[in-house]
Amino acid sequence: MKPLEYVCPRTVAEAAAAHAAHPEARYLGGGTNLVDLMRLGVERPELLVDITRLPLDRIEELPDGGLRIGATVRNSDLAAHPLVRARRAVLSQAVLSGASGQLRNVATTAGNLLQRTRCGYFHDLGRACNKRVPGSGCAALEGVNRDHAVLGHSAHCVATHPSDLAVALAALDAVVELAGPGGGRGVPATEFHRLPGDRPERDTVIEPGELITGVLLPPLPDGTVTRYRKARERASHAFALASVAAVVQLEDGAVRHVAVAFGGLAHRPWRARRTEAALLGTAPTAESVARAVEAELAEAVPLRDNAYKVTLARDLARDVLGALTAP
Repeated sequence: MKPLEYVCPRTVAEAAAAHAAHPEARYLGGGTNLVDLMRLGVERPELLVDITRLPLDRIEELPDGGLRIGATVRNSDLAAHPLVRARRAVLSQAVLSGASGQLRNVATTAGNLLQRTRCGYFHDLGRACNKRVPGSGCAALEGVNRDHAVLGHSAHCVATHPSDLAVALAALDAVVELAGPGGGRGVPATEFHRLPGDRPERDTVIEPGELITGVLLPPLPDGTVTRYRKARERASHAFALASVAAVVQLEDGAVRHVAVAFGGLAHRPWRARRTEAALLGTAPTAESVARAVEAELAEAVPLRDNAYKVTLARDLARDVLGALTAP
């Protein structure tokens, strides 16, 4: 095992400074993904910065009706929180659809956002992977790629992001709070994860030393309904082949607000802007919902083995949006 250092800072500033001082440092929260990758030799940090003792484990209702979720809030606590279940069921549904109860008791909000792809070639040190070793190639392009991306991929990487929580946050217009040596900033959840381009080793826009301190959820209009659905290989403990999170508000039969995000299809949660634009202001019908979903998925470029994902995502989205817009 590679020797490493370990620190347990008392403040966010101390944590950010410690991380920034070591190029190969990693933050440690629940560790449910990081520790597995360390065992495989995929992650080889020089320093672990333990953030579990920082005061980032609260869920707070804000004066405007929004919600702030601390970075180290456990997934189980997030899914069970009354304010989440009552107004943002999509978030609770997404969290409960991921992993096992034991893992949800340990995994954190920030860790869920930062988990790395489950691409088998990324985990196999004997295969080419630009995400693991930049410039080495992408074995999935000509290999087994039925679980891989159909949207936003590049010649350098076709991996998908595995988080269910991140898909729901994208649909909720969440903002990820970051703190680092240069101060704090907020990044929309829809822009937090990167598409691969020619730098697939960079999963997010986080800069060295920056730490997720929380996630802000804006208030939802009265009458808003939400839902998350996921298709997977087996009934539990499996990552999404395709998933959809939707947030809808109807007023006098017309769509006044709509947000749709897909999971399992791209390197990041995929916000379906074309679908939203097609539905906004309309009185939805089964036919118009189908056309709106098709407008987004027409951009898909399937690989050799995963064209089924387009059909799967289409059916999930039509079902979810149809249920949320039904009279």
